[in-house]
Amino acid sequence: MQADVLVQNTPEISGQRRALAHAVAASSHEVVDLARALVAVPSPYPPGDTHAVAQRIEAMLEGSGVEISRLGTLPHVMNLVVRVRGARAGRRLVFNGHLDTFPLIDTSRWSADPNGEARDGKLYGLGVSDMKGGIAAIVFALRHLAAIRDTLPGEVVATFVGDEESMGTEGAGYLLKHVPEASGDAMISADTGSPAILRFGEKGMIWLRLEAVGKSAHAAHVHKGVSAIERLLDSVSDLKSLRDFPVEAPADVLAAIERSSAASEALCGSGESDVLRSVTVTFGTVQGGRLSNLIADHASATVDIRLPVGVSVAQIEARITEIVSRHEGVSAHITRRYEPNWTAPGHEIVERVRENCAARLGIAPVVNMRVGASDARHYRMHGVPTVVCGLTAHNMGSFDEHVHIDELCALGEIYALTAFDYLHATPEA
Repeated sequence: MQADVLVQNTPEISGQRRALAHAVAASSHEVVDLARALVAVPSPYPPGDTHAVAQRIEAMLEGSGVEISRLGTLPHVMNLVVRVRGARAGRRLVFNGHLDTFPLIDTSRWSADPNGEARDGKLYGLGVSDMKGGIAAIVFALRHLAAIRDTLPGEVVATFVGDEESMGTEGAGYLLKHVPEASGDAMISADTGSPAILRFGEKGMIWLRLEAVGKSAHAAHVHKGVSAIERLLDSVSDLKSLRDFPVEAPADVLAAIERSSAASEALCGSGESDVLRSVTVTFGTVQGGRLSNLIADHASATVDIRLPVGVSVAQIEARITEIVSRHEGVSAHITRRYEPNWTAPGHEIVERVRENCAARLGIAPVVNMRVGASDARHYRMHGVPTVVCGLTAHNMGSFDEHVHIDELCALGEIYALTAFDYLHATPEA
């Protein structure tokens, strides 16, 4: 933990923490009901309409003493900012969660109700892992923290947002630009993951669209045409060389990836550590041509490029420009970009979450980067130290999506106690 933080541990504060720990442990089963109620309100993307689920959260918090602000940013996007203000000045801890989910697919293959069903120690439902279970844990923590707000320094804020599954900016990104209280001294994201593997950073991303033009001609007269498809494929082959781009990552990031490799890959798949340390290039779609006997005059492809810590967007864009310039008739158009982002692996907020996960679950959590994207990137790029601690996902984006109920209940306790600990620790003067 950072040396410039003092932990207040007076008998009074210790007693308050014990009382909070007892209260959340005794009522943690409530998180399951909260999660089921949230899952029962569909918010799939597309279209990602979050109005109804935002209203459900407001109802859950009614009468608790929290302050709620509604911020609609797009016709289908409703965001909430929830505040639990303490009795005196102090730090601000933010929790974040997104309200939109994947669409319902493989409907006939669901063995459980996609609108929420508890069975055999598991809670099933569309979006329960990504991430309505995590949101339920935040709501649970907010209700308990609001009940003791007269004893708390600082404040706890929760931002519940839309426009995440679309990789958009009208959720968390908008709030950080326009709502001062949406930012804070630290942030905990409840996005999907695992309390056994805390994520302190994410790879950057470039979304690229390649366009190739040629000259149409009958396939029997190849000497009269120029194939846009062949031009496109040549550039695609050349772009694969980005996978070998040299990476110069900070030593502490590389050390964290190495230390967590065994535990992280056991959950997320062999090879994850290599992916975290390298540029990846994926070709998502390819289109072109009109007829099998007609030389194609147009072709296109979409490319997903992920950047590890130690590589910048500018470096990769320069390399893309260089590669594409070698291919006549091919152009590149970047549709989305953002830099790799990370918080120091040993930052206080990472350590406090890790300590509470270890204490509640009896495990030794590891700390690692994350291969996928989340709204945590907006906070890190806004200068807010951030850690992702969410539920372990099972069948996310597929049929029978579920989480384990024991872990779901534990997460609510972890959030409440971590917030208490963080607010009662003060930076050393």
